[in-house]
Amino acid sequence: MTDTPAAPTPPARLAPGDAAPPLELTADDGSAITLADYAGRRVLVYFYPKANTPGCTGESCDFRDNLARLNTLGIDVLGVSPDSPDALAAFRAEHGLNFALASDPERTTMAAWGAFGEKKNYGRVVRGVIRSTVLVGADGTVEAAWYNVRAKGHVDRILRDVADA
Repeated sequence: MTDTPAAPTPPARLAPGDAAPPLELTADDGSAITLADYAGRRVLVYFYPKANTPGCTGESCDFRDNLARLNTLGIDVLGVSPDSPDALAAFRAEHGLNFALASDPERTTMAAWGAFGEKKNYGRVVRGVIRSTVLVGADGTVEAAWYNVRAKGHVDRILRDVADA
């Protein structure tokens, strides 16, 4: 009999109607950033593993290129990764990103939002950032959440899902 690796235990995920967990992080410009900064607006919080990697760069640039469409729907964008604020500032400048990025080096916010934990990576169970996006309504509740997303085409899916809602 052979041992079968255990399936990863996914972190608790947010669902529509849940209250968005607290978010207090350092932005790419060194300032503090919280959900209260988006009071009265909807905000799309996307979690990604590492700045300047192909998937994360493509996803971030896709949000940049579609920000006007999202803003028309009353949605702001905030990117969160474990990178340092300095690395995020360089990433933002290099790619002309037109929205804030926030640093979560301890990954505690990511864990609270269901975006960090056990996952399968090339058939192995590892702990890491789970590429995820959560749409928080103007009232602070979750409107939609997408987990284990692919970077390519993700923004188009969000736009379709939000338009259909």
